[in-house]
Amino acid sequence: MRSSRRLLLVILFLLALFVLFEALGVRAQFSLASLQELILMHKVAGLLLFILLFALGNLIQIPGWIFLAAAVLALGKVYGGIATYLAASVSCIFTFFTIRMLGGNALRELDNRLAKRLLAGLDRRPLTSIIVLRMLFQTVPALNYALALSGVRFHHYLLGTLLGLPLPITLYCLFFDYLAMWLNIA
Repeated sequence: MRSSRRLLLVILFLLALFVLFEALGVRAQFSLASLQELILMHKVAGLLLFILLFALGNLIQIPGWIFLAAAVLALGKVYGGIATYLAASVSCIFTFFTIRMLGGNALRELDNRLAKRLLAGLDRRPLTSIIVLRMLFQTVPALNYALALSGVRFHHYLLGTLLGLPLPITLYCLFFDYLAMWLNIA
């Protein structure tokens, strides 16, 4: 029953955060144009706000590609990619600690056959599993929540995140840079 309460607490927290940001109109501010403008208006402060917004946005289900596209359009594919890698890494760490604090390792405590089988695979090769998951799903919030609630050790989570994100971020940077050139919006 304890794991059920913890999962419920996480769900209620995320739902409350989503509703609060929606009611205050904050979610509408997470647009490609507003993020790009933020980065361009304030070089240093803009980057720090970009990182903060990426972390908050990840908690409330804002897709990471919006942040990456804004950074690439504002800073170019190299610096935009570096800014996104930094922001995505911080976002994943922030989400891990927030969700872990609320939910502990609630998934590990579930008496569910599928959950136990998935966690056994994660336990066998935690670093490799996280690297592959990051390459496939990048900063998808559901992945962050599941890993935080899985009981995986933070050092595996951190290293897997840092090693798994560069390839997909690089590919997306190239894609958005090409798309911007093709659409003549760079």
